[in-house]
Amino acid sequence: MAKMNIENVVASTSLGQELDLKAIENALEGADYNPQQFPGLVYRIKEPKTATLLFRSGKVVCTGAKSLGDVKIAISKVAKDLEKANIKISIEPKIEVQNIVASSDLEQEINLNTVAITLGLEKVEYEPEQFPGLVYRLDEPKVVVLLFGSGKMVCTGAKVPEDVVRAVDKIAAELRAASLMS
Repeated sequence: MAKMNIENVVASTSLGQELDLKAIENALEGADYNPQQFPGLVYRIKEPKTATLLFRSGKVVCTGAKSLGDVKIAISKVAKDLEKANIKISIEPKIEVQNIVASSDLEQEINLNTVAITLGLEKVEYEPEQFPGLVYRLDEPKVVVLLFGSGKMVCTGAKVPEDVVRAVDKIAAELRAASLMS
């Protein structure tokens, strides 16, 4: 089974009501709202270290979390802080993971030219002059993996951590089957 580190979980929810972002910025320390640069308010919290984007529509995007548990804690803290700022949240936010970015390591060097030819050009993009990694798009689980010559990988597009593990295991099995790694 693959070892992986979750680097970032991006999740969204809705507070079910329109928000006065200027009032929120004035009420919350750490809130930053500059509508000329970005239409949402950025609210950073230290524990868990996350940035939450709040939009006038009530949509909320949490980024920077290292787990789904951290996302839940962060959104709960944001909701409590809004309540302290006299913004009543009338619904229980339903959190939906949009993307998990994770890293892994095959713990051996890989010849990316050989991998590109072996895995098939329909699922692989490899242009070393443009980018040092091989881009491998898996159908199941539906994720994108960046594979580097060092054996290190970055997986993006997962909705649950198990998808990352399945993707890394699948790639390792394919490389072993093609005698491209031990």
